Amino acid sequence: MSLPSINRVCSEKVISDVVTILGKMLLRNGGKIPLHEPEFSGNEEKLLVDCLRSTYVSSVGRYVDEFEQALALACGVNHSVAVVNGTAALQVALRIAGVNVNSEVLMPSFTFVATANAAHYLGGIPHFVDISEKTLGIDPIALRERLNEIAEVKDGKLINGQTGRTISALLPMHTFGNPCDMEALLSVAKDFDLPLIEDAAEALGSQYHGKPCGSFGAMAAVSFNGNKIITTGGGGAILTNDPELARQAKHLTTTSKLPHQWEFVHDQIGYNYRMPNINAALGVAQLAQLKLKVKSKRALANQYQRMFAGIQNVRIFEEVDGSESNYWLNTLILNEDNAVKRDELLEELNNIGILSRPAWTPLHTLDIFAQCPRGKLSLTESLFSRVVNIPSSANLVRDISV
Repeated sequence: MSLPSINRVCSEKVISDVVTILGKMLLRNGGKIPLHEPEFSGNEEKLLVDCLRSTYVSSVGRYVDEFEQALALACGVNHSVAVVNGTAALQVALRIAGVNVNSEVLMPSFTFVATANAAHYLGGIPHFVDISEKTLGIDPIALRERLNEIAEVKDGKLINGQTGRTISALLPMHTFGNPCDMEALLSVAKDFDLPLIEDAAEALGSQYHGKPCGSFGAMAAVSFNGNKIITTGGGGAILTNDPELARQAKHLTTTSKLPHQWEFVHDQIGYNYRMPNINAALGVAQLAQLKLKVKSKRALANQYQRMFAGIQNVRIFEEVDGSESNYWLNTLILNEDNAVKRDELLEELNNIGILSRPAWTPLHTLDIFAQCPRGKLSLTESLFSRVVNIPSSANLVRDISV
Protein backbone atom coordinates (compact mmCIF):
# COMPACT_ATOMS: atom_id res chain seq x y z
CA MET A 1 0.00 0.00 0.00
CA SER A 2 1.42 3.39 -0.96
CA LEU A 3 1.37 6.37 1.36
CA PRO A 4 -1.16 8.28 -0.81
CA SER A 5 -3.59 5.36 -0.58
CA ILE A 6 -3.04 5.19 3.17
CA ASN A 7 -3.87 8.86 3.44
CA ARG A 8 -7.07 8.52 1.45
CA VAL A 9 -8.64 6.29 4.09
CA CYS A 10 -8.07 8.89 6.82
CA SER A 11 -10.64 11.65 7.13
CA GLU A 12 -9.35 13.36 10.27
CA LYS A 13 -6.05 15.23 10.38
CA VAL A 14 -4.79 13.74 13.65
CA ILE A 15 -5.44 10.26 12.28
CA SER A 16 -3.89 11.15 8.93
CA ASP A 17 -0.78 12.54 10.63
CA VAL A 18 -0.26 9.45 12.77
CA VAL A 19 -0.94 6.96 9.96
CA THR A 20 1.36 8.83 7.57
CA ILE A 21 4.23 8.81 10.05
CA LEU A 22 3.84 5.19 11.06
CA GLY A 23 3.05 4.18 7.48
CA LYS A 24 6.66 4.96 6.54
CA MET A 25 7.70 2.16 8.86
CA LEU A 26 5.23 -0.17 7.17
CA LEU A 27 6.67 0.57 3.74
CA ARG A 28 10.19 -0.20 4.94
CA ASN A 29 9.08 -3.33 6.75
CA GLY A 30 7.15 -4.72 3.80
CA GLY A 31 4.36 -6.28 5.83
CA LYS A 32 2.62 -6.26 9.18
CA ILE A 33 4.43 -4.73 12.13
CA PRO A 34 3.68 -6.58 15.40
CA LEU A 35 3.05 -4.65 18.59
CA HIS A 36 5.89 -6.46 20.35
CA GLU A 37 7.62 -9.65 19.28
CA PRO A 38 10.46 -11.63 20.84
CA GLU A 39 13.88 -11.79 19.25
CA PHE A 40 16.26 -14.74 19.59
CA SER A 41 19.71 -13.67 18.47
CA GLY A 42 21.96 -15.09 21.17
CA ASN A 43 22.65 -18.54 22.60
CA GLU A 44 19.01 -19.54 22.98
CA GLU A 45 19.16 -22.61 20.72
CA LYS A 46 22.48 -23.80 22.15
CA LEU A 47 21.28 -23.62 25.76
CA LEU A 48 17.91 -25.19 25.01
CA VAL A 49 19.58 -28.13 23.28
CA ASP A 50 21.98 -28.50 26.21
CA CYS A 51 19.03 -28.51 28.60
CA LEU A 52 17.22 -31.16 26.58
CA ARG A 53 20.29 -33.38 26.45
CA SER A 54 20.71 -33.09 30.20
CA THR A 55 17.14 -34.46 30.62
CA TYR A 56 16.61 -31.92 33.43
CA VAL A 57 13.79 -30.01 31.82
CA SER A 58 11.50 -29.55 34.83
CA SER A 59 11.94 -27.44 37.97
CA VAL A 60 15.32 -28.88 38.98
CA GLY A 61 18.42 -28.01 36.99
CA ARG A 62 21.41 -25.73 36.80
CA TYR A 63 19.77 -23.19 34.51
CA VAL A 64 17.19 -22.26 37.15
CA ASP A 65 19.97 -21.42 39.61
CA GLU A 66 22.01 -19.63 36.96
CA PHE A 67 19.03 -17.58 35.80
CA GLU A 68 18.08 -16.56 39.34
CA GLN A 69 21.63 -15.44 40.11
CA ALA A 70 21.98 -13.43 36.90
CA LEU A 71 18.53 -11.90 37.32
CA ALA A 72 19.23 -10.76 40.89
CA LEU A 73 22.44 -9.10 39.68
CA ALA A 74 20.66 -7.38 36.77
CA CYS A 75 17.89 -6.11 39.06
CA GLY A 76 20.15 -4.86 41.83
CA VAL A 77 18.78 -7.20 44.50
CA ASN A 78 20.24 -9.99 46.60
CA HIS A 79 17.70 -12.67 45.75
CA SER A 80 15.38 -13.76 42.97
CA VAL A 81 13.01 -16.72 42.89
CA ALA A 82 12.00 -17.84 39.39
CA VAL A 83 8.38 -18.94 38.93
CA VAL A 84 5.95 -19.92 36.19
CA ASN A 85 4.62 -16.43 35.41
CA GLY A 86 4.42 -12.87 36.67
CA THR A 87 0.95 -13.33 38.14
CA ALA A 88 2.18 -16.20 40.31
CA ALA A 89 5.08 -14.00 41.43
CA LEU A 90 2.66 -11.26 42.48
CA GLN A 91 0.37 -13.68 44.27
CA VAL A 92 3.15 -15.22 46.35
CA ALA A 93 4.74 -11.84 47.14
CA LEU A 94 1.40 -10.48 48.33
CA ARG A 95 0.77 -13.55 50.46
CA ILE A 96 4.14 -13.19 52.16
CA ALA A 97 3.40 -9.48 52.71
CA GLY A 98 0.26 -10.41 54.65
CA VAL A 99 -2.56 -10.08 52.14
CA ASN A 100 -5.38 -12.42 53.08
CA VAL A 101 -9.16 -12.79 52.99
CA ASN A 102 -10.98 -9.43 53.04
CA SER A 103 -7.83 -7.34 53.25
CA GLU A 104 -7.42 -4.48 50.78
CA VAL A 105 -4.52 -3.86 48.41
CA LEU A 106 -3.97 -0.34 47.05
CA MET A 107 -3.26 -0.47 43.32
CA PRO A 108 -3.97 1.36 40.05
CA SER A 109 -7.06 0.60 38.01
CA PHE A 110 -4.94 1.47 34.95
CA THR A 111 -3.13 -1.88 34.82
CA PHE A 112 -3.30 -5.38 33.39
CA VAL A 113 -5.87 -7.57 35.14
CA ALA A 114 -3.16 -9.77 36.69
CA THR A 115 -2.39 -7.04 39.25
CA ALA A 116 -5.88 -7.33 40.71
CA ASN A 117 -6.21 -11.07 40.11
CA ALA A 118 -3.14 -11.77 42.24
CA ALA A 119 -4.79 -10.11 45.24
CA HIS A 120 -8.13 -11.76 44.53
CA TYR A 121 -6.58 -15.25 44.49
CA LEU A 122 -5.70 -14.68 48.16
CA GLY A 123 -9.17 -13.43 49.04
CA GLY A 124 -7.88 -9.85 48.97
CA ILE A 125 -9.78 -6.90 47.57
CA PRO A 126 -8.30 -4.38 45.11
CA HIS A 127 -8.59 -0.75 46.22
CA PHE A 128 -8.10 1.48 43.19
CA VAL A 129 -6.13 4.73 43.25
CA ASP A 130 -5.71 7.30 40.48
CA ILE A 131 -2.58 7.68 38.36
CA SER A 132 -0.25 10.47 37.30
CA GLU A 133 -0.02 11.67 33.71
CA LYS A 134 3.71 12.19 34.25
CA THR A 135 4.45 8.53 34.99
CA LEU A 136 1.22 6.63 34.11
CA GLY A 137 1.64 4.95 37.53
CA ILE A 138 0.00 5.60 40.90
CA ASP A 139 -0.09 9.31 41.74
CA PRO A 140 1.53 9.71 45.19
CA ILE A 141 -0.53 12.83 45.87
CA ALA A 142 -3.80 11.08 45.04
CA LEU A 143 -2.70 8.10 47.14
CA ARG A 144 -1.93 10.24 50.19
CA GLU A 145 -5.18 12.15 49.83
CA ARG A 146 -7.11 8.89 49.61
CA LEU A 147 -5.46 7.45 52.70
CA ASN A 148 -5.97 10.67 54.66
CA GLU A 149 -9.63 10.45 53.71
CA ILE A 150 -10.36 6.84 54.66
CA ALA A 151 -7.52 5.35 56.73
CA GLU A 152 -7.39 4.94 60.51
CA VAL A 153 -5.25 2.86 62.83
CA LYS A 154 -6.90 0.29 65.10
CA ASP A 155 -5.02 -2.24 67.21
CA GLY A 156 -1.86 -1.53 65.26
CA LYS A 157 -3.51 -2.16 61.88
CA LEU A 158 -4.31 0.26 59.08
CA ILE A 159 -8.07 0.14 58.53
CA ASN A 160 -10.27 1.50 55.76
CA GLY A 161 -12.79 3.39 57.89
CA GLN A 162 -15.40 3.16 55.15
CA THR A 163 -15.30 -0.64 54.84
CA GLY A 164 -13.84 -1.76 58.15
CA ARG A 165 -11.26 -3.87 56.32
CA THR A 166 -7.50 -3.94 56.87
CA ILE A 167 -5.37 -2.27 54.21
CA SER A 168 -2.55 -4.79 53.78
CA ALA A 169 -0.25 -3.55 51.02
CA LEU A 170 0.57 -0.93 48.41
CA LEU A 171 1.06 -2.34 44.91
CA PRO A 172 2.29 0.24 42.37
CA MET A 173 2.80 -0.87 38.76
CA HIS A 174 5.46 0.53 36.40
CA THR A 175 3.15 1.08 33.43
CA PHE A 176 4.55 0.16 30.00
CA GLY A 177 8.00 0.03 31.64
CA ASN A 178 7.90 3.64 32.87
CA PRO A 179 9.05 3.99 36.49
CA CYS A 180 6.60 5.25 39.09
CA ASP A 181 7.60 8.10 41.40
CA MET A 182 9.11 5.66 43.85
CA GLU A 183 10.57 8.20 46.27
CA ALA A 184 7.16 9.75 46.91
CA LEU A 185 5.38 6.37 47.01
CA LEU A 186 7.88 4.99 49.51
CA SER A 187 7.30 8.07 51.66
CA VAL A 188 3.56 7.38 51.73
CA ALA A 189 4.15 3.70 52.46
CA LYS A 190 6.42 4.59 55.37
CA ASP A 191 4.02 7.17 56.81
CA PHE A 192 1.15 4.66 56.79
CA ASP A 193 3.31 1.61 57.68
CA LEU A 194 2.36 -0.24 54.51
CA PRO A 195 4.48 -2.92 52.82
CA LEU A 196 5.22 -1.85 49.25
CA ILE A 197 5.34 -4.57 46.59
CA GLU A 198 6.37 -3.49 43.09
CA ASP A 199 4.55 -4.81 40.06
CA ALA A 200 7.58 -4.55 37.80
CA ALA A 201 6.22 -7.04 35.26
CA GLU A 202 6.92 -4.64 32.38
CA ALA A 203 9.90 -2.76 33.81
CA LEU A 204 12.91 -5.09 33.60
CA GLY A 205 15.83 -2.84 32.68
CA SER A 206 14.11 0.39 33.72
CA GLN A 207 15.71 2.59 36.39
CA TYR A 208 14.59 5.25 38.82
CA HIS A 209 17.33 7.66 39.94
CA GLY A 210 19.94 5.15 38.81
CA LYS A 211 18.45 2.20 40.70
CA PRO A 212 16.68 -0.69 38.91
CA CYS A 213 12.92 -0.96 39.10
CA GLY A 214 12.05 -3.97 41.23
CA SER A 215 14.64 -3.12 43.89
CA PHE A 216 12.67 -0.56 45.91
CA GLY A 217 9.92 -2.44 47.71
CA ALA A 218 10.00 -5.26 50.22
CA MET A 219 9.47 -7.48 47.18
CA ALA A 220 8.77 -7.13 43.47
CA ALA A 221 7.40 -9.25 40.66
CA VAL A 222 8.70 -9.36 37.09
CA SER A 223 7.36 -11.16 34.02
CA PHE A 224 9.03 -12.99 31.15
CA ASN A 225 5.96 -13.58 29.00
CA GLY A 226 6.53 -13.83 25.24
CA ASN A 227 5.78 -10.14 24.74
CA LYS A 228 8.14 -8.81 27.43
CA ILE A 229 11.57 -7.25 26.89
CA ILE A 230 13.13 -10.68 27.51
CA THR A 231 11.18 -13.92 27.52
CA THR A 232 11.38 -17.40 28.98
CA GLY A 233 8.28 -18.39 27.00
CA GLY A 234 6.22 -18.19 30.16
CA GLY A 235 7.75 -17.15 33.44
CA GLY A 236 8.21 -14.61 36.18
CA ALA A 237 10.22 -13.99 39.31
CA ILE A 238 10.00 -12.61 42.83
CA LEU A 239 12.76 -10.13 43.71
CA THR A 240 13.86 -9.12 47.21
CA ASN A 241 16.84 -8.04 49.27
CA ASP A 242 15.56 -9.87 52.35
CA PRO A 243 16.93 -13.42 52.73
CA GLU A 244 13.99 -14.53 54.88
CA LEU A 245 11.44 -13.29 52.35
CA ALA A 246 13.39 -15.08 49.60
CA ARG A 247 13.39 -18.29 51.66
CA GLN A 248 9.64 -18.05 52.14
CA ALA A 249 9.08 -17.37 48.45
CA LYS A 250 11.12 -20.37 47.38
CA HIS A 251 9.47 -22.59 49.98
CA LEU A 252 5.92 -21.57 49.01
CA THR A 253 6.59 -21.96 45.29
CA THR A 254 7.96 -25.50 45.74
CA THR A 255 4.76 -26.87 47.38
CA SER A 256 6.06 -25.98 50.86
CA LYS A 257 8.01 -29.25 50.96
CA LEU A 258 10.51 -29.59 53.79
CA PRO A 259 14.00 -30.54 52.54
CA HIS A 260 14.63 -34.27 52.81
CA GLN A 261 16.38 -36.87 50.69
CA TRP A 262 13.25 -38.99 50.19
CA GLU A 263 10.33 -38.01 52.45
CA PHE A 264 7.45 -35.78 51.35
CA VAL A 265 6.48 -33.57 54.26
CA HIS A 266 4.74 -30.25 53.59
CA ASP A 267 4.27 -27.75 56.42
CA GLN A 268 1.70 -25.42 54.82
CA ILE A 269 -0.42 -25.01 51.70
CA GLY A 270 2.01 -24.10 48.97
CA TYR A 271 2.11 -23.79 45.19
CA ASN A 272 3.72 -25.75 42.38
CA TYR A 273 5.01 -22.52 40.83
CA ARG A 274 8.74 -23.06 40.24
CA MET A 275 10.08 -22.20 36.79
CA PRO A 276 11.08 -25.25 34.70
CA ASN A 277 14.75 -25.60 33.83
CA ILE A 278 14.05 -25.49 30.09
CA ASN A 279 12.40 -22.08 30.45
CA ALA A 280 15.29 -20.88 32.58
CA ALA A 281 17.76 -21.97 29.88
CA LEU A 282 15.98 -19.68 27.45
CA GLY A 283 16.03 -16.96 30.11
CA VAL A 284 19.80 -17.21 30.63
CA ALA A 285 20.39 -16.59 26.93
CA GLN A 286 17.85 -13.76 26.80
CA LEU A 287 19.06 -12.03 29.96
CA ALA A 288 22.57 -11.81 28.51
CA GLN A 289 21.10 -9.49 25.85
CA LEU A 290 19.08 -7.28 28.21
CA LYS A 291 21.33 -4.21 28.03
CA LEU A 292 21.35 -4.33 24.22
CA LYS A 293 17.57 -4.70 24.10
CA VAL A 294 17.08 -1.74 26.45
CA LYS A 295 19.46 0.33 24.34
CA SER A 296 17.57 -0.57 21.15
CA LYS A 297 14.17 0.14 22.67
CA ARG A 298 15.31 3.49 24.02
CA ALA A 299 16.68 4.36 20.57
CA LEU A 300 13.29 3.48 19.09
CA ALA A 301 11.53 5.68 21.65
CA ASN A 302 13.85 8.56 20.84
CA GLN A 303 13.14 8.08 17.15
CA TYR A 304 9.40 8.13 17.77
CA GLN A 305 9.79 11.33 19.75
CA ARG A 306 11.61 12.96 16.83
CA MET A 307 9.09 11.67 14.29
CA PHE A 308 6.16 13.14 16.22
CA ALA A 309 7.82 16.41 17.25
CA GLY A 310 5.67 19.29 16.09
CA ILE A 311 2.62 17.12 15.33
CA GLN A 312 -0.45 18.72 16.85
CA ASN A 313 -3.05 17.01 19.04
CA VAL A 314 -0.95 13.94 19.80
CA ARG A 315 2.31 13.26 21.62
CA ILE A 316 4.64 10.40 22.42
CA PHE A 317 4.92 9.65 26.13
CA GLU A 318 8.38 10.52 27.47
CA GLU A 319 10.08 9.52 30.70
CA VAL A 320 10.37 12.12 33.45
CA ASP A 321 13.68 13.48 34.75
CA GLY A 322 15.37 10.97 37.02
CA SER A 323 13.80 7.99 35.28
CA GLU A 324 15.22 5.73 32.59
CA SER A 325 12.46 3.72 30.97
CA ASN A 326 12.92 0.52 29.01
CA TYR A 327 10.00 1.80 26.89
CA TRP A 328 8.49 -1.66 26.83
CA LEU A 329 5.51 -0.23 24.94
CA ASN A 330 5.73 3.14 23.26
CA THR A 331 2.64 5.20 23.89
CA LEU A 332 0.77 7.78 21.84
CA ILE A 333 -1.43 10.12 23.87
CA LEU A 334 -4.14 12.07 22.08
CA ASN A 335 -5.17 15.41 23.49
CA GLU A 336 -8.56 15.50 25.20
CA ASP A 337 -10.34 17.07 22.21
CA ASN A 338 -9.32 14.12 20.05
CA ALA A 339 -10.11 11.31 22.50
CA VAL A 340 -13.21 10.43 20.47
CA LYS A 341 -10.92 9.56 17.53
CA ARG A 342 -8.95 6.89 19.39
CA ASP A 343 -10.90 3.92 18.11
CA GLU A 344 -10.91 5.20 14.54
CA LEU A 345 -7.13 5.62 14.77
CA LEU A 346 -6.76 2.07 16.10
CA GLU A 347 -8.90 0.73 13.29
CA GLU A 348 -6.90 2.55 10.61
CA LEU A 349 -3.54 1.42 12.01
CA ASN A 350 -4.53 -2.22 12.45
CA ASN A 351 -6.23 -2.35 9.04
CA ILE A 352 -3.01 -1.39 7.26
CA GLY A 353 -0.87 -3.79 9.30
CA ILE A 354 0.50 -1.52 12.05
CA LEU A 355 -0.62 -3.56 15.04
CA SER A 356 -1.60 -1.20 17.83
CA ARG A 357 -3.87 -1.39 20.85
CA PRO A 358 -5.53 0.75 23.51
CA ALA A 359 -4.54 0.60 27.16
CA TRP A 360 -6.22 -2.06 29.29
CA THR A 361 -9.85 -1.40 30.15
CA PRO A 362 -9.71 0.24 33.62
CA LEU A 363 -10.34 -2.50 36.14
CA HIS A 364 -12.94 -0.56 38.11
CA THR A 365 -15.16 -0.50 35.00
CA LEU A 366 -15.17 -4.31 34.70
CA ASP A 367 -18.11 -6.12 36.28
CA ILE A 368 -15.76 -8.40 38.23
CA PHE A 369 -14.20 -5.45 40.09
CA ALA A 370 -16.99 -2.87 39.95
CA GLN A 371 -17.76 -3.17 43.66
CA CYS A 372 -14.18 -2.67 44.82
CA PRO A 373 -13.35 0.47 46.85
CA ARG A 374 -11.78 3.31 44.94
CA GLY A 375 -10.82 6.93 45.08
CA LYS A 376 -11.46 9.47 42.35
CA LEU A 377 -10.21 8.02 39.06
CA SER A 378 -10.70 10.92 36.68
CA LEU A 379 -7.20 10.77 35.16
CA THR A 380 -7.38 6.99 34.83
CA GLU A 381 -10.55 7.32 32.77
CA SER A 382 -9.22 10.24 30.74
CA LEU A 383 -5.96 8.52 29.80
CA PHE A 384 -7.71 5.27 28.93
CA SER A 385 -9.73 7.16 26.32
CA ARG A 386 -6.59 8.74 24.81
CA VAL A 387 -3.77 6.15 24.93
CA VAL A 388 -2.64 4.07 21.97
CA ASN A 389 0.30 1.66 22.20
CA ILE A 390 2.29 1.41 18.96
CA PRO A 391 4.86 -1.14 17.69
CA SER A 392 7.73 -1.43 20.15
CA SER A 393 9.84 -4.49 19.34
CA ALA A 394 13.53 -4.07 20.17
CA ASN A 395 14.54 -4.91 16.59
CA LEU A 396 12.26 -2.29 15.06
CA VAL A 397 14.75 0.53 15.39
CA ARG A 398 16.70 -1.06 12.53
CA ASP A 399 13.65 -0.75 10.29
CA ILE A 400 13.15 3.01 10.58
CA SER A 401 15.15 5.98 9.47
CA VAL A 402 17.53 7.32 12.07
